[in-house]
Amino acid sequence: MAAHAPVSPKVLSTRIRLVLACLCMALAAGCSSTKGNVDPTAGWSAERLYSQARSDISSGNWSDARKNLEALEARYPFGIYAQQSLIDQAYVNWKDEEPEQAKAAIDRFMQQYPNHPGTDYMLYLKGMITFTPPSAILSNFTRQDPSERDPKGLRESYEAFNELIRRYPDSRYTPDARKRAAWLVNTIADNEVHIAQYYYERGAYVAAANRAQTVVTDFAGVPSAEKALYLMMLSYDKLNLPELRDDAKRVLDKNFPNSKYYEQGLDEPVNYWNPVNWF
Repeated sequence: MAAHAPVSPKVLSTRIRLVLACLCMALAAGCSSTKGNVDPTAGWSAERLYSQARSDISSGNWSDARKNLEALEARYPFGIYAQQSLIDQAYVNWKDEEPEQAKAAIDRFMQQYPNHPGTDYMLYLKGMITFTPPSAILSNFTRQDPSERDPKGLRESYEAFNELIRRYPDSRYTPDARKRAAWLVNTIADNEVHIAQYYYERGAYVAAANRAQTVVTDFAGVPSAEKALYLMMLSYDKLNLPELRDDAKRVLDKNFPNSKYYEQGLDEPVNYWNPVNWF
């Protein structure tokens, strides 16, 4: 085996300097990446975190407000600031059009603090989250009837407002909740009529009659009951059930004399404000 030539002190020194230089570069890169991940709020008290979050909310900075509130809840899960953090998280996510996150915050709050003095506000906020879904912005332009949208959100909103009215009749949020609940009842009833008409126009007369009857029995006094009774009359006629047809007509004539549907039929007047009708 051939013997290795001895390394001169000068060459050895050069190699050591190169190794040290590489180590320094690696350490510098590691330090810079670590600094980039440093949380500027590390070590903050609950009071300071909440104060900063409130400042973010006041300026409409929903993203930073959410981060600070979530940090507050995670670091200080007990105490008054944690409770208020959940309330504000629900509000921030609602304003930032994050309804699922807002509802999740409300659900956590209701489970952890069922007797909290702010429960009435959280129920009101829960109703508001689905009262005006994101599609409502577009419907302001298209003039789409709200009852033509998915009724799930409308029903969730009604249930929240109704729970608020039932549990906290003297709450300052209850008067407005009553107005919104009344609008929702009419809108949900309208949705049932839309579905009944959909069934009727496709020959599903039993389903149409049953859906229309739901409006008459479950939503007493709503304006859409007129069309529901007319649909019942038509459906029973198609099913060759003259007694039920005549009963529906009798109720229709008693409650809505000279009903407009006798003349215009099921089709509502065309809404020319809707861009869909421009082509």
